[in-house]
Amino acid sequence: MKRGYVLHHRPFRESSVIVNLLIEGIGRVDAITRVGSGKRSIKSILQPFQPLIIQFSLQSEIKNLGLKTITHIESAAPAIPLAGNSLYSGFYLNELLVRLLSVDHQAEGLFLAYHRALMSLAKGFCSSHLRYFEMALLLELGAFPSLNYDATGNALAADCHYRFIAESGFLPVALSNESHFSHGKGYLSGAMLLALASQSLQADQLNQAKGLMRYLLTPLLGSKPLLSRQLFAKNAQ
Repeated sequence: MKRGYVLHHRPFRESSVIVNLLIEGIGRVDAITRVGSGKRSIKSILQPFQPLIIQFSLQSEIKNLGLKTITHIESAAPAIPLAGNSLYSGFYLNELLVRLLSVDHQAEGLFLAYHRALMSLAKGFCSSHLRYFEMALLLELGAFPSLNYDATGNALAADCHYRFIAESGFLPVALSNESHFSHGKGYLSGAMLLALASQSLQADQLNQAKGLMRYLLTPLLGSKPLLSRQLFAKNAQ
């Protein structure tokens, strides 16, 4: 049996559903399960942010769909309580995983990063929790630049400023130079990059970190908007 979380589910054939899952030690798994009815219904636990214990088998008639079959599922702990911006943040993490993580990509390490993000959000909203998970996801996808060395091979320095160059990394710049990276003042502080690496972002560094992550995620997500970002926008109005 494996620990897991539901990322998303949709109806499939009468009383069954297709479930997108994040599974410990594996990564993303798409599976099918019967929902049941009455006292035997599992609807109440097939929800986001509910820690689960899951067992799978593979049935021949659904191999062509790339789906595993859930043979056993139960709650592993009470659902993680998220509300307000923390709830929208949880939906955002789920949407990122469904959009960017393929079933064929074995992302063993993301389960712990995801679980930690949810537990942190349950204690109180801070956008830094989103940045750390985005970094873990981008690293898993091979789409995150080095936070140890700049594009010239020198160690990143807290008192320097950088602009991001695709395929190269962070290039040192003088403060008077304006980079193509349009967030903040057109540059990224070395102190922010080092704080991101050590997961110790400060309040005055959050906007720069958000801008960097959005810049890196945009080409992966494409033009289709994220529904969870729309929820954030509506809540802010």
